[in-house]
Amino acid sequence: MSIHNENLTSPPTDTWGLEPLMDVAELAAYLGIPISTVYDWRVHGKGPAAYRFGKHLKFAISDVRAWIAQQRETASEPRRPDRR
Repeated sequence: MSIHNENLTSPPTDTWGLEPLMDVAELAAYLGIPISTVYDWRVHGKGPAAYRFGKHLKFAISDVRAWIAQQRETASEPRRPDRR
């Protein structure tokens, strides 16, 4: 599932009027991170909100978009060369 070409104002819905959901593997692939990182974020309350269906986690695309927007860093002062 790709969230690249979708309308940013309102997520598309399927024939039942439901928003598409991503699973953990799709979220990890989209973000370019290991699946274990998504699970670590869940343990520490840092990742996007998810729905649980039995043992399966699903992420609404609108929730993923909102969470991604919150992760944007603001411009900061350039690092001094003597600091690491």
